[in-house]
Amino acid sequence: MQVPEQVQAAFNDAVKAGADRDRLKNEGQAYSSDVVPKARGTASRLREEAEGYRQRVIAQADGDAQRFRSVLTEYQRAPQVTRDRLYLETMQQVYSNVSKVMVESRNGSNLLYLPLDRLLQQSGGPGGAAAVGTVTPGTEPQTTTPAAAAAADSRSRDGARSRDRESR
Repeated sequence: MQVPEQVQAAFNDAVKAGADRDRLKNEGQAYSSDVVPKARGTASRLREEAEGYRQRVIAQADGDAQRFRSVLTEYQRAPQVTRDRLYLETMQQVYSNVSKVMVESRNGSNLLYLPLDRLLQQSGGPGGAAAVGTVTPGTEPQTTTPAAAAAADSRSRDGARSRDRESR
């Protein structure tokens, strides 16, 4: 088909516009077919993670409730024994990561030998200064660390010397 020369430019523009429309439509569909499945996959993954978290929290809460019920049953049978056991378990958990050695001395009657170097090596603690503490019933633990005491003593001496120099 022959188009008159006067409208040839408009006809070419119309053809280019149609081709641009088809190209842009195809690009939009390609983008949509790329992005939408990724978004659906991400949404599905997030839903699965949320469901897993939900189930984990529920299972943990059920386990905690069951443990509480069993402790309650034992507490009703023997309150003092259960209290002591809970206290000891808690102290064991708290002190499991401490590098200090606690020694209980009741009435000072026992002389106790502790291979502190071996104990510290087994626990992975420092091989140098050992911390030794004594606990008497009803009192707070008192600990001494030889290296810390020496460091504090040397700091106090250095501070006194610098003050002497400033006053001269």
